[in-house]
Amino acid sequence: MTDTTTHSAKGLTMGQLAPWVIATAFLVAMPWIFASNSAITIMNQMAITIIFALSYNMLLGQGGMLSFGHAVYMGAGGFMCMHVMNMVQDQGLPLPLPLLPVFGGLFGLGLATIVGSFSTRNAGTVFAMISLGVGELIAASSVIVVSFFGGEEGISGDRTYGLPVFGVEFLRQIEVYYLIAFWLVLSTLLMFLFSRTPIGRMANAVRDNPERAEFLGYSARWVRFYSFCASGFFAGIAGALFAINYEIVTEENLNLGLSGAILLITFLGGIGVFFGPIIGAIVFTLLQTVLSLQTELWQLYVGALFLATVMFFPSGLAGVLMMHVPAIKMGKWRYLVLPYVKTLIPAIFGILGVSAMVEMMFHARHAPTGDEEMGLFWMTVDSTSPLPWLVAAIISVVCFWVTRRNAPELVAAWHMANTPDGGSA
Repeated sequence: MTDTTTHSAKGLTMGQLAPWVIATAFLVAMPWIFASNSAITIMNQMAITIIFALSYNMLLGQGGMLSFGHAVYMGAGGFMCMHVMNMVQDQGLPLPLPLLPVFGGLFGLGLATIVGSFSTRNAGTVFAMISLGVGELIAASSVIVVSFFGGEEGISGDRTYGLPVFGVEFLRQIEVYYLIAFWLVLSTLLMFLFSRTPIGRMANAVRDNPERAEFLGYSARWVRFYSFCASGFFAGIAGALFAINYEIVTEENLNLGLSGAILLITFLGGIGVFFGPIIGAIVFTLLQTVLSLQTELWQLYVGALFLATVMFFPSGLAGVLMMHVPAIKMGKWRYLVLPYVKTLIPAIFGILGVSAMVEMMFHARHAPTGDEEMGLFWMTVDSTSPLPWLVAAIISVVCFWVTRRNAPELVAAWHMANTPDGGSA
């Protein structure tokens, strides 16, 4: 029995380590797979957003605390990192660049400790309103306290003045990428381990039923406080990495807009699964960087995606993926392949048809006089001609009709794939 248990424990440990090893290897190889400065810039932004989203999920997903001012801790960490970076440049402090995120994290931790001392007394609406007030207060102070925030222009610096690390001076973007990737792996691992600690597990209990947690002898307030402080620390690290990557920090790094964006990102990816915010950060960054180059209405599509997620997939994109785990474990995932193809492909083309009409409407309303042609899905069309409108409308109607007709087949296949007896009962 002892040998079997030890072998199972070792197997479980290896199974837990495998995703981390694969993800780390993928991060190392990505700059060579996407060998361009623009791609590396997008990957840097994506990694920073992942850390920020995971820190926010420590509040919302694990602790049940809805915050409307979480960007304050990221921005504060970024400003502190920029000040330390300038001190290294001006006073010659012997600090290598890879250590600067620690200062951003500690400053975010200090600010979170102060705010959390009075904001974590309650959860729910009270906490949300306090976080909103604190966020607006500090954002407004950023244009008043010029000595720290730099006013409307913010604070800029030069990361290359730090001590070289093994001959690396961080002049090239790929060198900054590996620095950010290192902190991404380290921060993600630490946040994952925190979720497995007694405090992290009790945060889930306090989120679900604070009264029962109190009956068990745990203080709901202190559990929320510790989670809040840890979240502020990792948000500060994300802000410091932002300062290192872009070499400038402004009021936009701590305002309400960024706090709302990280709420959208986290909920889009899924707050019930640890890797959910990672998916949300990747999807949102790609939409913000790649889709924004194709259309001015990218925010409209992001809003529509968020609305659809809230209405139909409240568990987020990660929750949708986790719904397929039982079918995969039972070996019945193959029942879903054909129904998915017959249902989702027409739905995608129907959405593209609606998007085409939206883009043509936007071009017809806002294009200069005489500018009738526009680029649409790698084609050139006349937005004033009735033919493109007719084609887009027909594609949308037909595809949505096919989707609706095939939906019952998908529902039946889903029931079959997730029922142990194959749905015969």
